[in-house]
Amino acid sequence: MSEKNEPGIWQGFKAFLMRGNVVDLAVAVVIGAAFTNIVNSVVKGIINPLVGAIGTKNLDSYSSCLKDPCALNPDGTVKSGIPIMWGSVLGSTLSFVITAAVVYFLMILPMAKYLARVEARRRAREGTREVVEVTELEVLKEIRDALIAQRVSGHNER
Repeated sequence: MSEKNEPGIWQGFKAFLMRGNVVDLAVAVVIGAAFTNIVNSVVKGIINPLVGAIGTKNLDSYSSCLKDPCALNPDGTVKSGIPIMWGSVLGSTLSFVITAAVVYFLMILPMAKYLARVEARRRAREGTREVVEVTELEVLKEIRDALIAQRVSGHNER
């Protein structure tokens, strides 16, 4: 490769990295990773105790046995039978729903309302400009018509 191509490649790579979509995606991943801890805390600190009021506090312990007898080793591996661990699926589903709700209500909805206000202001400004332009155009037409009328009346007087 020649040295002339390398700066172009690096500049292209830099332009790719600095695009809004890539930067936005990177920010979203970092925020999402940090937000995972909050969601896990909500599930463990609020949801699991509420479920625990009905049964066990740990959703992972809810399971059904597809093939008897189901037995697990102390480390959680299957000793015998075919257990279906539907409690862990329920816990993950609750985590997802909580995450989606918080993202929607705290991020998406306020941003959509903000963008709608910005768009309404932009349309109002454009509407005002159009009225001013139409009004100016009408005034110019009136001036033109008045000049034509003066020219015609000036030629008729002579």
